[in-house]
Amino acid sequence: MSEDARFRKGFLLALVVAITAAFVFVVSSFLMTIFVAAIVSGLAHPLYSRLRTALGGREAIASALTLLTIVLLVGAPFVVVVSIVTTEAVRMTDDVTPFVRKLIDEPTTINTYLDRIPGIQWLAPYRETLVTKAGEAAGSLGRIVVSSLTSTTRGTLALIADFFLMLYAMFFFLINGRRYLDSMLQYLPLRESEQNQMLQRFVSVTRATLKGTLLIGMVQGTLGGVIFAILGISGAVLWGLLMIVLSLLPVIGGALVWVPAAIILAITGAWIKALVLVAFSSLIIGSIDNVLRPRLVGHDTQMSDLLILFSTLGGIAAFGAIGFIVGPIIAALFITIWEIFGRAYRDDLDVEPSPQIQLPH
Repeated sequence: MSEDARFRKGFLLALVVAITAAFVFVVSSFLMTIFVAAIVSGLAHPLYSRLRTALGGREAIASALTLLTIVLLVGAPFVVVVSIVTTEAVRMTDDVTPFVRKLIDEPTTINTYLDRIPGIQWLAPYRETLVTKAGEAAGSLGRIVVSSLTSTTRGTLALIADFFLMLYAMFFFLINGRRYLDSMLQYLPLRESEQNQMLQRFVSVTRATLKGTLLIGMVQGTLGGVIFAILGISGAVLWGLLMIVLSLLPVIGGALVWVPAAIILAITGAWIKALVLVAFSSLIIGSIDNVLRPRLVGHDTQMSDLLILFSTLGGIAAFGAIGFIVGPIIAALFITIWEIFGRAYRDDLDVEPSPQIQLPH
């Protein structure tokens, strides 16, 4: 290769990287919205295909009808849920704020609650320190709760805006999504069978994660809201919806709501309610995750429960709420690409697969 040709290719590669980085920077605020639109478009594509066939190939009308169906089936309940959350958040902010201010202004108020804890007399020498620290902790926690509820209220408009941007992107993804995908795949040095393997794993993991997580979350959140309402806990609807969201975290999700609630009930003297909440949540709500998740998520994704747990937690930590989908997808693609690499390595070097090692009993 001549010097001019090498320079041209090197310059072209640098230019591609620079412009790509600039483009990603420009659209970085909308990458998650685009990603979600692509996923939902893929899941809704069978419906779009049937409508397009029924309408004689009218792609734009079929795409619009598909979006209308999604709005009616998903958007309407979403708006209702957001309205409920906003109303509950505002109401609870009004209820919690006076309590927080009282704890901040009068830290010794915590004495009333400490006296209700059995065995507190054994800690008498450290009582003043406990009161001070508990008051500071309660005040900090209260400020965090109020701030979180206020942020939830402010974030409603942003959620609605992202939803409509997602619908707009989906209109084009439904019509041209396959062409976009083929255009990207042609630059990957993979065989067609390998590309199909990655696509199939991507689709199966996405479908299983959404189906399993949403179903588990709905069941856990509904049962959580019901038991909260029965026990007379304020904001049962909001806490039930929060349990649905936190169910994205395998094993520990719902416990982040009912464990603090049980502790508060115990501190305030409602021991029977606390015991009922712990028993119901650990035996009924907790078992739902343990029983359903391996069957609905692990079986279809062909991944172990441990990998699902860490990939979900890591995805949420790295990408926010949407990480509950992104994390398992990346984990599944990680496994798939290593399988492809392993086959390519063995084919090139003519190496036989290693037999499974039998461990001594």
